[in-house]
Amino acid sequence: MRPKLSHVSKKRTAWVLDTETKGTGAEMVPLERLEERKRLKGARERIRVIARGDVGAQNERVVPAEEGRVPRRFKVVDVLSRQVLAHDAALSEALEALRGVGSVVDAKVYVWEPDQEDWRPLTLSERRTLWGFRDAA
Repeated sequence: MRPKLSHVSKKRTAWVLDTETKGTGAEMVPLERLEERKRLKGARERIRVIARGDVGAQNERVVPAEEGRVPRRFKVVDVLSRQVLAHDAALSEALEALRGVGSVVDAKVYVWEPDQEDWRPLTLSERRTLWGFRDAA
């Protein structure tokens, strides 16, 4: 005789691969849980990197500094060894740390978010932008 399952849900659940985990891999989670996490996370402020042109350049834009805004602080961690290459570093120090890394995916870069009082990992796009400036600084 076969045992009966007492409560089997007939609702189908869509599963997705969540790559936003803090560990080294990803996990399968229900789509609803991932959407809920993203909704609760809120909107993130993107980092703007402004390249400086020649001093006499005609197309140079002057971006006024926002009052009360502190410079961004960065943390750079080597993915393979998990060694912290730069902690609570200014942009120039973070770029210096990235010069010693072989590839853009070989380091995790975090930015300090004062509102959340926590380190936010940069997206791959944001890391690529920083990576482009590492030899220029």
